[in-house]
Amino acid sequence: MSAVFDLADWQRRGPDPFPPLWASAWGDDRYGVWADLRVATEVQRLRWIEPGTFLMGDESQPERQVPTTIASGFWLADSACTQALWQAVMGSNPSHFSERNSKQPGSPQHPVEQVSWNDVVLPPEGFLVRLQAFTAGAVAGLPSEAEWEYACRAGTQTAYSFGDTVTGEEVNYWSDKGARMMTVAVRSLLANPWGLYEMHGNVWEWCADASGGGGGVAGRALRGGSWTYDARSARSAYRLAYAPVHAFQLDGFRFALRSTSPAGATEWPAPRSGVALAAGRGQG
Repeated sequence: MSAVFDLADWQRRGPDPFPPLWASAWGDDRYGVWADLRVATEVQRLRWIEPGTFLMGDESQPERQVPTTIASGFWLADSACTQALWQAVMGSNPSHFSERNSKQPGSPQHPVEQVSWNDVVLPPEGFLVRLQAFTAGAVAGLPSEAEWEYACRAGTQTAYSFGDTVTGEEVNYWSDKGARMMTVAVRSLLANPWGLYEMHGNVWEWCADASGGGGGVAGRALRGGSWTYDARSARSAYRLAYAPVHAFQLDGFRFALRSTSPAGATEWPAPRSGVALAAGRGQG
């Protein structure tokens, strides 16, 4: 994602348009291309996830992994949605670990939790529906499971984007050797190689896909693990599913944006010496 491409590669693999119409700021860094979405006083950074291929599924069972292609690039929030951003869009904060919690207080920069898939997605009052007022030229949605795992792995083939083991300094998960027992503020821990924070642990993240385990209703997939699950559940390939009405203290989300602008609207930047482009229950 941090490689340098010539202009032809930028046009083929980079965001179109760039800068996106919704962006209040944009640029590139060691992780790749980024753009900021502003909602009132809150700013969410998104990372450009370029098209590519990867092996989806449990790396400890390579015979069961599936070669998967992400055909189109998309913008992905660099963190789970914060309580502050949810409040700015929705006018309320359902989170357990909020400033109102005197025993385990969170902050506006902690991830929003206790939100169901329906709360996030469904019209007319879902978060993503309301967010559309701020995303000119793009449609807001949840990543698919394939997109989520592709972004989580960030080019790695190990159990986690950090390797085959993790520590509490890298991931917020439950352990009998010093668990935090609550969420941490977003961007508190290390980013993965594509600049995405807390893809492992902290809160489960809803995905767009229907899945099993919904208790008689088509469940919705969650990925990433959480503060109250063990390290195994935070692996890149690990899957969970709940009914779309369920809203727990361990469930959050991060959103994606996809361009709806006409092709050819982009004014491509002139390359320097090339263009910098980064650009049921659980199942393993």
